[in-house]
Amino acid sequence: MKKKLAPALLGIGVLALTAACGGSGGGSASGSKGDELEGLTGTIGSKDFSEQYILAHITGELLNAHGADVDVNTQLVGSANVRQALENGDFIGYWEYTGTSWITYNKETTPITDPAEQFDAVKAADAEAGIAWLDPAPFNNTYAFAIRSDKAAELGVTTLSDVAALPVEEQTFCIESEFSTRDDGWPGLKAAYGIDVPDSNVTLLDTGVIYTATQKGEDCNFGEVFSTDGRIRALDLLVMDDDQKFFPVYQGGLTMNADLVAKYPAIADVIAEVAPLLTTEKMQELNAKADVDGEDPEDIAIDFLTEEGLIS
Repeated sequence: MKKKLAPALLGIGVLALTAACGGSGGGSASGSKGDELEGLTGTIGSKDFSEQYILAHITGELLNAHGADVDVNTQLVGSANVRQALENGDFIGYWEYTGTSWITYNKETTPITDPAEQFDAVKAADAEAGIAWLDPAPFNNTYAFAIRSDKAAELGVTTLSDVAALPVEEQTFCIESEFSTRDDGWPGLKAAYGIDVPDSNVTLLDTGVIYTATQKGEDCNFGEVFSTDGRIRALDLLVMDDDQKFFPVYQGGLTMNADLVAKYPAIADVIAEVAPLLTTEKMQELNAKADVDGEDPEDIAIDFLTEEGLIS
């Protein structure tokens, strides 16, 4: 595979874990909404893309508004590193996706298509590792492949089965490095749809670069995207229908150290104030503010919470 740009790998070390991005602790902008979480300290983590940054700051600001004193770290790269930080106690919580935990961390090869059943299964499995899932948000940030709308019309494709039936020279893909090795990523997708292309047809790019590369159509026709990303609409990309239902449900939920949730049960009530508001459409809107308009994720989180009356 061609490697055009890959993210730098950051280890889980003291410097990375203390270099918290943003101010959801100490000098937080959160107005007080109560003190039921007084005594709760620690770090809320995130994976390395805008949606995660926004969710982490939403969480930090909201917890602090209810008496906690947590900070936010958005410095780690890769799902496995962030999960490990939670398991190690370096993070007290971060937003995870049900499909990721089920397949990647719990090594289950068969996803559950019903979102509620998938959530219950993941919640039970992760409880064995001392990780609690709070009630999830409605949004489903599943993987998808997109192409320029005009190019889709030219090729006559609307589904991933259509893509697999194209001439090999038209089957060019831009994907991120993590997706290239995940069971719920490129290897599994190729097997499910019978995609058989040489490595030269696949370009590895940073997550954010994939959207613009797909819109330009030079490195690839089809780019790996996330369904809640605001750049899909902004760049006039068309998402291919996953007609074989390969991709699992990736419903978002806050995962936390189970002992802390038991010690501070009000955490669940506080997060329940915001979780139902985070629909797929709302996340597309918030993500677009970061990835299209260039706003700071911390500012986006504070504005959203203020507009909803959750902080003051």
